[in-house]
Amino acid sequence: MEILNYTDAHQDFRKRLRTFLAEEITPHVDQWEADYIVPKDAWQKMGAAGFLCTWAAPEYGGRGGDFLYSVICAEEMARTNHTGLCSMLHSDIIVPYIDAFGTDAQKKKYLPGCISGDIITAVAMTEPDAGSDLAAMQATAEKDGNEIILNGNKTFISNGINADLVIVAAKNPAEKNPYQAVSLYIVEDGTPGFKRGRHLDKMGFFSQDTAELFFSNCRIPSENILGQEGMGFMMLMEKLQQERLMCAIGAQAAAELMLEWTIDYCKTHTNAAGKPISKSQAAQFAIVEMMTDVKVGRAFLDKLICSHAAGENVVVETSMAKYWITDLDKKIASQCLDLFGDFGITEDCPVARGFRDVRVMSIFAGTNEVMKGIAAKFLGL
Repeated sequence: MEILNYTDAHQDFRKRLRTFLAEEITPHVDQWEADYIVPKDAWQKMGAAGFLCTWAAPEYGGRGGDFLYSVICAEEMARTNHTGLCSMLHSDIIVPYIDAFGTDAQKKKYLPGCISGDIITAVAMTEPDAGSDLAAMQATAEKDGNEIILNGNKTFISNGINADLVIVAAKNPAEKNPYQAVSLYIVEDGTPGFKRGRHLDKMGFFSQDTAELFFSNCRIPSENILGQEGMGFMMLMEKLQQERLMCAIGAQAAAELMLEWTIDYCKTHTNAAGKPISKSQAAQFAIVEMMTDVKVGRAFLDKLICSHAAGENVVVETSMAKYWITDLDKKIASQCLDLFGDFGITEDCPVARGFRDVRVMSIFAGTNEVMKGIAAKFLGL
């Protein structure tokens, strides 16, 4: 019996999305990886086809779908074996801040473009000296009449080059309590004082445009405060459950896909003895062990998806899933490459890209050490 209750409408959506990705996205992935960026029109195609922000209300142009549509999008995007068009980040991590905390005017202004793909979003939290510890951020936001002046540097910002809208976390320097000093601000592309820095070179995530962002006396109107002033830290904490769950969903799908490729390769290629690799006991044992881990991860994850969709607080369990499944991803990628042999080190081997891409998943959205610390705290340790 399946844990998740996918309806016929969900299954039809998955089929349409898989067909769309096969026709419009996957054929271009190798070029995007070589270019280190995805063209903006790919985002617009995704939006026009109804595959961005599937949860958004129809009044803004969305389909009003449940959380399972987001799960389907994350899983099917993982099957494209690239991370540049990271619709999950845009649709299910960043834009929900606007939907949950934005004013009616902000929602009407931004949500339709986010849904259509005309507005690509980024969230700027990480700084050169402030990663997992958000309270250590140095970026400032000071009032000047009806404007806010932003100053500071952000780094490792996904969608940093393509972003048309950035949600920026910054501190009020007059507030001494670091947890009450943080607010979130909406900064549009082209705002004076907002500049993009380097397009960062990375060991993986090649087509993901990760960048530095700089704010130098960047003036935005006061109405661009997102949510209540001084509540930025709490808003970020509130949304981290879904962010880390989405990370686990993407990691689980990647592990399943890499194992699928490996099993197919072992069945269709021979070893030094001239027999299919899959007939080797060593290969069989390795595959069975990996498949067991993947199925354990899937069962745990699907239960969390149900709980999250029902509105339950599963912060501890989500932290556990994020660290365990992303660590599993690294293990699966390494063991799969071993079974590919010499072919595994070539760019023709799809797991080679997966091996690079999964490495950072244990770092972003809060390092796995932080995840364990969160779980330990709630366990009273």
